[in-house]
Amino acid sequence: MTARPVAVVTGASRGAGRGIAIALGSHGCTVYVTGRSEKAGDHPLPGTIWETANAVTQAGGRGIAVRVDHADDSQVEALFARVSEDEGRLDILVNNACALHDDLTAPGNFWEKPLAIVEMLDVGLRSAYVASFHAAPLMVAQRHGLIMFTSASGAAHYSFGPAYGGHKAGLDKFAADMAVDLRPFHVAALSIWMGALLTDRLRMVIASDPIKYRDLEAATETPEFTGHVIWALYSDPALMDMSGQAVIGAEMAVKYGFSDQGGRQPRSCRDTHQVAPRQQYPLILR
Repeated sequence: MTARPVAVVTGASRGAGRGIAIALGSHGCTVYVTGRSEKAGDHPLPGTIWETANAVTQAGGRGIAVRVDHADDSQVEALFARVSEDEGRLDILVNNACALHDDLTAPGNFWEKPLAIVEMLDVGLRSAYVASFHAAPLMVAQRHGLIMFTSASGAAHYSFGPAYGGHKAGLDKFAADMAVDLRPFHVAALSIWMGALLTDRLRMVIASDPIKYRDLEAATETPEFTGHVIWALYSDPALMDMSGQAVIGAEMAVKYGFSDQGGRQPRSCRDTHQVAPRQQYPLILR
């Protein structure tokens, strides 16, 4: 019997991480679900690591909840030590954890918003590096694996201010540069641009001004959509040819021939906003 692929999805209590974890579970993966929320009230929004892990199992996979504060490097190290000991392998890492401040989307210039917004460069950008640092040796040892970064078009245009843009651009750059180091070991690194996700957070935004946001819901992607894209990428025999790229999730779904919930085909930001990922130059300096 073929062993289940083993995945770690960070920041999976709710939102994109939860949807990605459930989607990977539907493809039969063992999914380690990380986050800080263990019970109702731990976060203003609903969702816990236990609920997500259970949903992964219900979808056909094996969900394992692990409380991890991704601001604490020792907790992240312990997570991957556990995965190594319990599973003996790691096939997919999805770097999704991010400290999103409620005032990120508020009106105003960056110096007029709380300084705490910059925490997304700690839990978001730095934490993705730390998780990849501990995941890479497991994948290199088996000469197989995929490290993913959940990004967005804000990597290449102004969106919510410099902290958000720096976070997304940094994730794309991590994928590009880690791919160089990982390529000799047949391990891939990619960044994926997600569209607007119909999460609990976005539902609250839409409910706050239904007239202003009346057309937004129709243009969204479900959180599970990105998970199915990640699985398609992982399963592609030509995965290494794409390693290092930032890809647009909506375009990958068309490439691999599937749609979102209800048969909707999300549109690419390349078409809607004329925005596309930046291309990295091939020059390598060591």
